Order: sequence, then C-alpha cells, then structure tokens
Amino acid sequence: MHGLISDRPLMISSLLEHAARYHGKTEIISADSKDKITRSNYENVNIRSKKLAQALIKLGAKKGDTIATMAWSNLRHYELYFGVSGIGSICHTINPRLFPEQLVFIINDAKDKFLFIDIDFIPLIEKLMDKISTIEKIIVLCDKENMPESDIIKNLISYEELINNENGDFDWPIFEEKTASSLCYTSGTTGNPKGVLYAHRSTVIHAFAAAAPDAMNLSARDVIMPIAPMFHANAWAIPYVTTMIGAKLVLPGRHLDGESVQSLIENEKVTFTAAVPTIWLMLFEYLEQSGKKLESLKSCVVGGSACPRFMMEKFYEKYGVEVLHCWGMTETSPIGTINRPLSKHAGQSFSERLDVAVKQGRPVYGVEIKITDESGITLPNNGKDFGNLWIRGPWICSGYLNIENSETHGEDDWFMTGDVATIDEDGFMQITDRTKDVIKSGGEWISSIEIENFAVGHPSVMEAGVIGVFHPKWDERPLLIIVKNENAEVSKEEILEFLKDKIVSWWMPDDVVFVDSLPHTATGKIQKLALREQFKAVSYTHLTLPTKRIV
Repeated sequence: MHGLISDRPLMISSLLEHAARYHGKTEIISADSKDKITRSNYENVNIRSKKLAQALIKLGAKKGDTIATMAWSNLRHYELYFGVSGIGSICHTINPRLFPEQLVFIINDAKDKFLFIDIDFIPLIEKLMDKISTIEKIIVLCDKENMPESDIIKNLISYEELINNENGDFDWPIFEEKTASSLCYTSGTTGNPKGVLYAHRSTVIHAFAAAAPDAMNLSARDVIMPIAPMFHANAWAIPYVTTMIGAKLVLPGRHLDGESVQSLIENEKVTFTAAVPTIWLMLFEYLEQSGKKLESLKSCVVGGSACPRFMMEKFYEKYGVEVLHCWGMTETSPIGTINRPLSKHAGQSFSERLDVAVKQGRPVYGVEIKITDESGITLPNNGKDFGNLWIRGPWICSGYLNIENSETHGEDDWFMTGDVATIDEDGFMQITDRTKDVIKSGGEWISSIEIENFAVGHPSVMEAGVIGVFHPKWDERPLLIIVKNENAEVSKEEILEFLKDKIVSWWMPDDVVFVDSLPHTATGKIQKLALREQFKAVSYTHLTLPTKRIV
C-alpha cells in the first residue's frame, strides 16, 4: 500500500518557479566586469529563462540533447542552468581551463548540439573548430551591439537577440524526475576526462541537503556568493540552493582577485561564500595590503583542496569568519561531507576545535562513507586506520557517460573515490592523500596533504607540494617543494625547523626544494603527476635536483 501523497516530480525548473513566485523581487547580482554590475531578480530571471527555453525549442533542441556552456559565473550562465534543463535537455558546463585536446574530446564525447559561450572564449573555440564534429550553432552571451566578428566561426548568434524574439509565455514541462539534467566532466588528471551525468531528482535532493543546518545552514536572510565557478560541478550546488531558499545571489564573474572579491563582499553585504584555498590566499594578501575587512561575511566553505589550519585560524581570529571544511568530487554532485561541530565540542578550546575543523567533516544525510584496506576489508572508524575511501548516496554517480564498465564503481552502489582517508568515532572523515599520491615509507603511509598544509602555515610560504622520492631503505621518502611568497627569504633549515613540532619525525621531508611555481589541474589542485615527472631524477641515494622551472 502506498501513502496517500501527491506525486510531483522534483524538477530543477521548480526551484526557479518557487523563487519567482515567493521571492520575486530578491536581487540577483552579476559582476560582468570590474566596473559593471548587472542587477536582476528572480521574477525577471524566470521570465528570461522561459524565453531561453522557447528559443531553444525553436532552434530544434529536444529532450535528451546536450547543450554546452563555456562561461564565467554570470547572469546569463545562471539562466542557462534553468532554461536548458527545464525543457529536458542536458546542460553541459565546460571547464575552459582544460587542455585543448581535452576540450575537443568532451565536446565530441558529449555530442553537444549547441554551444553558449562568453566572448572571452571565442579565440579558444576558433582554434578547435576543425576538430569539433557535433556543434550546430554557437550562441555568444552578449547583446547584438557587442557581437564579435569571426572569420572561422560562421553565423554566430547573439544571446540577447535570441531570447528577445520570445515572449516568455511558457509553462515549464513536467517529466520523469530521474531525467538527465546536467553534465560535468572530471578534470582528467589521468586519461581522458569522464562525464558525470546528473539528474533533476539528484540535483534537487542535493540542494536540500546542502542548505540544511548541519551543512551550509543557509536561508532567505543570507546574501550568497558562489566563487566556485559555474563550470565546476554544479558550482558546488550553491546556485540551486540559493534559488531554492530565495536568497540574494551574487555572481562574481571572471575577476576573482582579492580586491574584486573583497569589493563584492563589502558592497553587496555578502554573508556566505565558497571557494578553493587559492582564492582565499589571494584575498588575505589583499586584505593585509589594504587594511580592509570582511564586515558582513559570517561563514565560508573551503573545498576543492584541503584547507590549511592557519587559514582557518586567520579567518576566525582576524576577520571573525567561520570556515566550513567541505569535501566532494565531480562524481558526488559534489557534496559528500561538511564539517560542522557537534554539541560535545562546545566547551573545547579554540585549538581543540581546530583539531576537528581541519578534517573534511561528516557525511550529510543521504550519504554513506567507508574506508577499506587494499584487500577490500572495511576498516574501523577509529581515526587512526588509513584506507581507501568509498561513498554512496542518491546524488553519487552510478557510472560514467559512454563508459560501459567503470572500475571505480563497486557493488551495492559504492563508488571508490581514489582518496585515502581516516574516519573517527564520530564520523569525521579526513583525507590524507589521493591513492596514487600516497607516500609509503617503510610500510607506513605518510600524508602529503598534511605536510603541505603545515608548510603553507609558514609566513614565507605561498604554496607547497609533497611527493614521494625513491629511497633504498624506506622505499619512498617525502620531498617538499615550495613556492615562496613574493620577496620572501627562507631556507631549507628554517622550513624543517618550523615543521618539527607539527608532524611526527618519520614524516619529516628529507629535503626541501624551492621553485617559482607549481603545476595545477584545471580545477586548481596541485598536479602531483607533473611534479613527479619534473622531479623523477631525484633520489635519496644520490640526490640530484632538476633545475628546469616548473610551469
């Protein structure tokens, strides 16, 4: 027997329809450039998204068609989030920072029918046109007056001209809630990127979970700015969450330097934001140089890479901002865990609370995690044992687009993340490394992430990477690679002395190397594969360090 409850499918379009109906005049801000701000609201965006839906149908878009975007976090990109999925097509958000060959692969693999693109990326697409086989039309996210000219791309269409031909008299269709809604490819650190296909149901449930008090704790009273780009995995759910609750939304555009971020926080009274650690390092640098504050900001999410302890300390002690450590992947929509304290932590000292806060957090409702040893045996949640991290839940991918057999998808819907982690008695999970990056020394595992996070706490260190280097006795030993702050002077001995009381002795790097820069993936993470290749000549039997600059 079923319950006597109406069965209304969970539609992404319903989020916007709700916001327009009950929060219609609430502002949506788009920073189109450093000196140009566009102001709209949910009522207007709903109408414009419906015009977009009408235009797409006239162009020939059908349910199941894949429609690509290559754009910054701006108002038109936000409209695409709803207008494309709202008609049953799939919104494929493309990361423009991928390598050209990766971009060609994912566009062809996804069979993108149309491409909506910011003007900035026209030169990039021009170089790829002879290799792209599926795109029928390219729409530029601008008005007719600012349309670029291209000798390579024929018949470019103006976005504003396209939607202004429609009246917005349109009802969002209702269809099966498990229908595919959006698509995002992994960063492809090894092999080709893999397509993760989200659904309307998974996206809406994911938004509910993200907004909850023990997750991001967001409401209509907040002013929310997702610095995580909209071409990343669902922009970490924040555009959907903000729409669901009807909060003021601030879209920062392409300029994510410290001055631009601080200015938007100050001028728009932002209370909540989210970004990778690199963004916060740039913000700190600007704040220290300018003497400015973060008066309105109450909390921020740090994800993408582990948040160093010193960053949490500075945010809280100097600026009064609560830091929420978050972990997820493209494959997890992306939220898997968020770090919120329990009642037992209320009486702890600040230092004790930080011991917990540096972990990636506990699973939000709907998500299960576990760690296993190399033979697949589940390990206890004791905060000591390291193991391969697995996850499952209603917004965790069950496979990859166009890949029949995925080695990372196991039985009973479990997905192997590729991370190595510990889980303590309270369920707090801490990433210690990627499986392929973990350092095994004398039969014991060394966390490169923890060493990196402590190293960047040194005032002269901008960024740090740790890789394993061959050792004849211990198999591998850690090599610490550092980028110094501008004009900073620091020695190997000073760095090692700084680390002495922060990590156990057998974790101590055997050497420290200073470089001008570290290689990064398209999502901003340190590219350990490139580092290992760069330093493949290093050995602790006969130490020889490469002199070639890392780029």
